Amino acid sequence: MPCLAAGAKRRFLASSSSSPPPKAQGLGSQLPEARTPSGQVSTATSTVPPKLITRGPPEQSSQKPVPPKECGGKVPAITRQRHLSLFMDEGLKFCSSTQDVTEKELKEEKAAYHQSPSKRMDQDVAANTFHKMQGLEPGPEAGLHKTRDRGAVSQEVVLGSKLAAQTSFSLQRPNSPPEEDPLPGATLYQRLKEHLLTQAQLKENGYPFVHPKRPGGAVLFTTQEKPPQDASCRLCCRCGNQYLVARRGHCVHQEECHYHWGRLRPTPVAGGWEIQYTCCSAPIGSPGCQVAQQHVQDGRQQDLQGFVQTLDKELPPGAHPGIYALDCEMCYTTSGLELTRVSVVDSALRLVYDTFVRPDRDIVDYNTRFSGVTAAHLAHTSTSIRDVQAALLTLFNAHTILIGHSLQSDLLALKLIHGTVLDTSVLFPHRRGLPYKRSLRNLTAHYLRHVIQNRMDGHNSSEDASACMHLVIWKMGQDAKTER
Repeated sequence: MPCLAAGAKRRFLASSSSSPPPKAQGLGSQLPEARTPSGQVSTATSTVPPKLITRGPPEQSSQKPVPPKECGGKVPAITRQRHLSLFMDEGLKFCSSTQDVTEKELKEEKAAYHQSPSKRMDQDVAANTFHKMQGLEPGPEAGLHKTRDRGAVSQEVVLGSKLAAQTSFSLQRPNSPPEEDPLPGATLYQRLKEHLLTQAQLKENGYPFVHPKRPGGAVLFTTQEKPPQDASCRLCCRCGNQYLVARRGHCVHQEECHYHWGRLRPTPVAGGWEIQYTCCSAPIGSPGCQVAQQHVQDGRQQDLQGFVQTLDKELPPGAHPGIYALDCEMCYTTSGLELTRVSVVDSALRLVYDTFVRPDRDIVDYNTRFSGVTAAHLAHTSTSIRDVQAALLTLFNAHTILIGHSLQSDLLALKLIHGTVLDTSVLFPHRRGLPYKRSLRNLTAHYLRHVIQNRMDGHNSSEDASACMHLVIWKMGQDAKTER
C-alpha cells in the first residue's frame, strides 16, 4: 500500500506541474479560488450552479456487497465472495435495480451456504443455484420471473376415473431435460427390460410380495429387526432409544429426541480417517445435533396390511405398457412413516401425477427437512392413500416399468405390490456392494452434473422422480453409444 500511495502521489505531482488547465468547459473544469477581503482563501461552500462546480459528480461505488461472516465458517470468505459476485452479475442481467438484486443475491448466497454441509458440497450447491438463475427471464415488472409455469389439468380428463376429481395432475417440463431422447417409445421399453430387477434382487432389496394366505397382505424377505418384547415399547428410528406408547400410538412420556439427521461417512483427519456425521461433522457416538419434540418409528415393515397389486391389462396394438418414474414423501404418524405426497413422471420427463395425501393416523412430525411437506400443504387435502392406489392402478399395469431410487421404500408407503421395477440404486451400485447404496443426490451430481435436494424447505418428490428418469435415459443413451 505505501508503494501504491507513493506512485499515486508522483502521478498527481506530475499532472499538477504540466500545462495549465484549459478554460472552463462545464463539469470537471477549474475555477478561480474565492478569497476573503483579507486575501485568504475562503473555505465556504461555493454557491456557483452545479454545472460550474470544479469537482465532477461522485462516481457510484463499484464495490460489491460482502457475504455476512458466519461463526465457525465452513467455506472460505473468498469463495463465498466469488459465488456472490457471480450471482450479482447474473441478476443484473434481468433486473435494473441494484438494491433489489443485492438483497436477493445476498439471500441466495446465504441459503446456498447453509445448505452446504461442507466446502466440497458448497461448490455444487452454488453451481446449481447459478444454473437456476440462468433459467429465469425478466418479467413485465422489475424482478426475476421463472420462464416456466406449471399448468394443471384435471386427472379426470387423463384417467377418466370416478375418483379423479379428488386429486389433480400437473404437466411440467423439467428444468434440465436431456438433449434428446436417444431411445424413444417401444425401443426404450425393450432396452429397459434388460435392466429390470430379478425376483432374487427384489427379495434382496426388500420389495413387498403378495402374502400367500392373507388377502391384502404383503410379505418381505429381508431380515427385519426384532421388535421389543413389550408390545407397548417402540424403537426410535432417529436416535435408537426405546420409548413407550399408549394404545393409540401416542407417546406415554413426552421426551425430546436428540439425533443426527446426516449419514455416517469416513472423513480424512490429521493422522488418518474418522467416521463423522455429514450433518455436523461430529464423530460417531457424539450427542445428536438436532432436537425433536418426541421419538418416532418407521413402522412400514410391520404394517403390511391394505396392499394392492397392479393387474394385467389388454393394450392397443403397437402400444407398450408404459415407463414411469415415481417418488414419494412421508411424514411420521402415531404408527410410523405414512404417505404425504406422490409424484409420477413419464419417459418424456412430464409430470403426469402429483398430489398431496392425508395420512390415516395422527401426524406427530411432518419430517419437513426431508419431505418438504408442511401443515399448510395438508390443510385442505382430503385425498387418502386409497384414492392414490385407485389412480395408480388406473395409470399402471403389471408390465409397466416403474423407475425409482430404492423404490421399495416408496412402494411400502404406497402399499403397492409391483414386480416390473428398475431401481437406480441397483443400476448404479455402490462399489462396496449391499447394504451400501449411493444416494440419488450423489448419482445426479456425478453423472448428470446437476445438484438436487438442495432446498432449505426439504426435498421435492417431482424433482427426485425426474432425476431418476433422467439418469436411466442417460444410461441407456451411453449404452447405445457404446454399441455403435
